[in-house]
Amino acid sequence: MSDNSLKYIVSRFLGGGKGRSGAVFIPPVAPSLLNIRGWSRRDYGRWSVQFVELLIGLTLFAIGVVLSLQCNLGANSWTVFQDGISRRTPITIGQASQIVGIVMIGVSWLVSGIRPGLGTIINMYLIGAEMDLILEHNWIPLAGAYPIRIAMMFGSLAVLGLATGLYIRAGFGAGPRDSFNIAVTQRTGLPISLTRWGIETTVVIIGILLGGDFGIGTIIAALLIGPAVGIGFRMAGLSSSTAVEENEAEMLAGETVGQTAPPLS
Repeated sequence: MSDNSLKYIVSRFLGGGKGRSGAVFIPPVAPSLLNIRGWSRRDYGRWSVQFVELLIGLTLFAIGVVLSLQCNLGANSWTVFQDGISRRTPITIGQASQIVGIVMIGVSWLVSGIRPGLGTIINMYLIGAEMDLILEHNWIPLAGAYPIRIAMMFGSLAVLGLATGLYIRAGFGAGPRDSFNIAVTQRTGLPISLTRWGIETTVVIIGILLGGDFGIGTIIAALLIGPAVGIGFRMAGLSSSTAVEENEAEMLAGETVGQTAPPLS
């Protein structure tokens, strides 16, 4: 796959589209490390800022995932699956997240040639490690009273939305599960919305069978993550001149990859 093809698909998948003004919104791309010898001082500064944004976004993402797990109303889809794995094996939920990430990266690479970038690898490792750190120290305790449960559930969505905005603004590419979704879409020719629905439904069912933390919160998260990401994009400043509407922010959750994409090489 050519860099332009992947960049196009990722931009469509991760929030690309037309805003209210009709202009096309494409997430920024961090300067490539492959060209580091030719970087200017401005490139070094820009890369450093975007790398910090990446780390902040991923840390917030880990917090959001743990909030969904500890809200005691049901975790989000992939967390149900990973929690189920951790309950049936000696590994932690963070390690399960990392292993699932590695598998997603490998399958995406082998099936569609989507090579992992720096952001993909850091995503795979850091979120899982920080989830375990938060849970080990009980920095976010399991919710008891229902008002706290509800607050944590909606807090999880808010944090995940902002985290996604920061992560995408950093411009380091798709995460492991996003890459896998793109790979399935390329191989099947189906809309990303359909492949995402199929993948996440499958992992939730497997997670339930494994004893993962499923509940009403899982369903609410599936319904509201699109609008939450739309708000997160605006908070991250990704919609200043090309406002991303909530339904278009759901390109994270999936729209058809455009038919005008550059041909794959």
